[in-house]
Amino acid sequence: MKQAKATARETVRGRMGEISGWTRTIWDHGETAWREYRSAAFYVDLLRREGFEVEEGSGGMPTAFCATWGNGDGPVIGGYAEYDGIPGNCQAAEPRQAPRDGLGPHAGGHTDPHSALGMGALGGFLAAKAAMEAHGIKGRLKFFGEPAEKVRGSKPIHAAAGYYDDLDAAISFHPFYMAPYCNTVRWDTHCGVGYGVIYEFTCDTPETWMAGGGASPIPASHASPRAPGATDAMVQMYQTAKALREHVMAPGQSWSMNETILAHGQATADNIPAQMAQIMYFIRISEVEEAEHIIRGLDHFAEAAASLCHCTWRRHWVAKSRPGLPNHALARATYTNLEEVGAPQWGAEAADFARAIQSELGLEPMETPFLPMISELIDPEEAERQLRATLPPSQRHFTSDDYTEYCWHAPTVRLYLGRPALQAPPGYAYPAWAMNALGGHPPCIDPMTQVAAEVVAMTALDCLGDTGVLEAAQAEFRDRTGGGIGGGTWLAPLCDYAPPLNFRWPEYVTTARGTDWVIPS
Repeated sequence: MKQAKATARETVRGRMGEISGWTRTIWDHGETAWREYRSAAFYVDLLRREGFEVEEGSGGMPTAFCATWGNGDGPVIGGYAEYDGIPGNCQAAEPRQAPRDGLGPHAGGHTDPHSALGMGALGGFLAAKAAMEAHGIKGRLKFFGEPAEKVRGSKPIHAAAGYYDDLDAAISFHPFYMAPYCNTVRWDTHCGVGYGVIYEFTCDTPETWMAGGGASPIPASHASPRAPGATDAMVQMYQTAKALREHVMAPGQSWSMNETILAHGQATADNIPAQMAQIMYFIRISEVEEAEHIIRGLDHFAEAAASLCHCTWRRHWVAKSRPGLPNHALARATYTNLEEVGAPQWGAEAADFARAIQSELGLEPMETPFLPMISELIDPEEAERQLRATLPPSQRHFTSDDYTEYCWHAPTVRLYLGRPALQAPPGYAYPAWAMNALGGHPPCIDPMTQVAAEVVAMTALDCLGDTGVLEAAQAEFRDRTGGGIGGGTWLAPLCDYAPPLNFRWPEYVTTARGTDWVIPS
């Protein structure tokens, strides 16, 4: 296995020019949730050229895929790419605040960045494939395209459709985004539950608002009182949820709820109320039961808002992702590989770019502009100790990410690697554009992507070879689930809804005016 790992690492180094270019391509696409058409097509074409069989549109999701490659009978190792960005984060790979060419700042862009997340994982799978071919290692690689991660979109759907059931192990990689998870793996405290839900209000019978014996015979008369309508209901929902949030959960619960307005309107300057409005909530919390409790509260608020504003309401599901499940055996094996590869290191060109950002912001450029932690390892048990010091003892999970869906179908590791992050003077916070720009500049992001590819490949090979890693990881998986899939403590997929494709998700559009973002540039 040592020789196979050496082959994999040599493959990554030899292909870093290609991997870097692929990463920048996805970063430049900057597509957002459920609308990653070019990004998904790029991956599908690339994987087919690399010898994978690819199912496009897996799980009924147009921008998802499932790619497989085999070298005979053996373990099945899963991994994935994400490639959705975030609206409002359109930033050029320049050391100044500026949108990408031809776009405005409200367009989509990569923040984490998922562009490097996906290519770090893919680079690892391609390197594992090369090592399997060179050394006659049997097994199968299964690589997924997972769209809409920012709304926890695809993984619950893939899981419920059975796509993960044949996996023997899964590897999840994410760029560092919060201390102490930098150049380490998660140990006990994995991500928690993520629930996404859309409340839709409709005003279908405005003519009956305050109707009486003397009502106008003309429906929606200009002289008649106007029904509040859907926009008013949505505003009432928004305000009520804000005002009564503290009454939904008991004091001391660690949870978050974010909202965004997806669509509103059809109202004009005429005396016609808005016919339809939608507001989406996303809930991040530790346990499924707590998430269900919050939904009951939101349902109550929606019912009250609709009644007040002469509307009806419906609830639509966007996401129901399960909490994570630890696997120490696979986590320790992955971290051992990370120790062998070493944390990412940044060169002079990356440092110059970082100092140019500092200068642009009016700061004194630093001799060492990057945070030390992005080039330092931290043992997973030490990272766990530091995190637990900030959490209530009763809280099992922290933050939200839907890699957790893999955890209930196979032993899964969550790998975090340092991405370029700037040191700040005391009391100073960098604007978001600075981090986004670093994620698109190859000398800044490639060191992380290379380490990810090497570690992912090495871990896949550990699971494919006669190393004892897979046996230990699967024994631990069975123990934690009460017997594996279907066991006594196994948590089944929560997804009981179709892919939420047809809502007004932000996207790039082409009209007679050309290609633009839905918010005009």
